[in-house]
Amino acid sequence: MQNKNPRQTQSLTTSSSAETMAHTLPLLPYGYDALEPYISQEIMVLHHTKHHQTYVNALNAAEASYAKSSTPKERIALQAALKFNGGGHINHSLFWKNLAPSAAVNKGTGGVLKDGPLKTAIVESFGSLENLQKEFNATTAAIQGSGWGWLGVNPSTKRLEITTTANQDPLLSHVPIIGVDIWEHAFYLQYKNVKADYLTAIWNVINFEEAELRYAEAVGTSKL
Repeated sequence: MQNKNPRQTQSLTTSSSAETMAHTLPLLPYGYDALEPYISQEIMVLHHTKHHQTYVNALNAAEASYAKSSTPKERIALQAALKFNGGGHINHSLFWKNLAPSAAVNKGTGGVLKDGPLKTAIVESFGSLENLQKEFNATTAAIQGSGWGWLGVNPSTKRLEITTTANQDPLLSHVPIIGVDIWEHAFYLQYKNVKADYLTAIWNVINFEEAELRYAEAVGTSKL
């Protein structure tokens, strides 16, 4: 059964066992078919239950090994696994909440940017939502290999900026507002090698309500 509350058990949670403190796969706030036709049910099932679950499992294994390690050399050897799988867990946990059933096909509110502080900030930084989308898509499509495209708040200027991270690196330089997975597992079954079509389509299921909350927290006007 899918979780109907996007804020319930959606953060980087740990299991109820205080002994293991194992990370768990977060439930989705919508069904696997809810993002169609823009993201297929097949992709969502594989992406969530296979790919994200693999990051969770590997992160738990790496943390368990780290806890048992006794030398600096052993701990250093585990840093790559912790970064890659920890980043994969962080990024995907945010990604699922970044998405919502599309208003364009009368399924929800995905793709709708309402008047408010986030829209004002987008216009200030990019001129319009359309300009943001074009710049974001071009920057993200240019990633060599796999990675993530981000719309984030620069913590120094409090302005929205577009940036990218490689592989599963989490966004540390900015406060993430919207993140888009550009790994092939996120789109290849539906869009093949045409990244541009995937990037165009995904704006129809971007959860701007979630983005608005993240923006408010980032600029200090609210709390998540």
